[in-house]
Amino acid sequence: MSERTTGSGDGSGRDSGRDSGRNRTVGGGAAEAETAPPRRDPRSRAPRNRRPRTHRAPVALLLPALLGLAFLVLPLVGLLIRAPWSDLSEQLTSTAVWDALRLSLISATAATAVSLVLGVPLAWLLARTELPGRRVIRALVTLPLVLPPVVGGVALLLVLGRRGIVGSWLDSAFGITLPFTTTGVVIAEAFVAMPFLVISVEGALRAADPRYEEAAATLGASRLTAFRRVTLPLIAPGIAAGAVLAWARALGEFGATITFAGNFPGRTQTMPLAVYLAMESDPQAAIALSLVLLVVSVAVLVGLRDRWLSTP
Repeated sequence: MSERTTGSGDGSGRDSGRDSGRNRTVGGGAAEAETAPPRRDPRSRAPRNRRPRTHRAPVALLLPALLGLAFLVLPLVGLLIRAPWSDLSEQLTSTAVWDALRLSLISATAATAVSLVLGVPLAWLLARTELPGRRVIRALVTLPLVLPPVVGGVALLLVLGRRGIVGSWLDSAFGITLPFTTTGVVIAEAFVAMPFLVISVEGALRAADPRYEEAAATLGASRLTAFRRVTLPLIAPGIAAGAVLAWARALGEFGATITFAGNFPGRTQTMPLAVYLAMESDPQAAIALSLVLLVVSVAVLVGLRDRWLSTP
């Protein structure tokens, strides 16, 4: 009897020891929970890989930077200083100026529309498909960016002229003549402007997640429907930026236009051609026309400020 009592006492002692140990553990955990500092959200931590910013630039870098800034800004300042502000309204209200401005706006808008219709599908093929010779095609698309515009105009004449590879057939079969017409202005501007749109849209497509298109395809959408309802809204900012760049490039085109379409007032004379012609006869009018193009360029830059001028 005494052994059983002793055994039961020992068991109860061990149980009480376990309970007290648990209480100490729980109490200690509660105390640690009360005294431990709250954990910080990893997303709220400051990024570690910040670019170093220096407030004082080295002289060896500051002087060339200031010279480069002056090289870019001083010609524009000189244009503003020498502008005929007193008779500017008279210069800009002439019939020749308005004809050139109207033709420039119409042709640049039409060239941008052509670039959108042809360039967006081309950018999709370069970004979303394993097209054979894709690198060669991309190089050919970007070639007009580095090709002298006059050379581009000569190439268009050799292909679309009356004796060209395609132009002779168009002339004999349909009576269509493209050189030295307003349509020729649109073609020349689209030739030099479309690469800007293709590059911008291709970059937007590569940045967009293709899994959205795949998810739409698994839900029964065709490739065209997925592109129209899923892809286009995703890349809309890239398309808009590319269209603005293409429009600005088309508006300022000179070499390919004068080579392929000529310089006929009211028919093929755009604003850059009018500036070139006015420099020989009326420099003040040329300065006034240049101010119009400068205002358009500033408007384009303001439109793209969120894409190019934002500092990360």
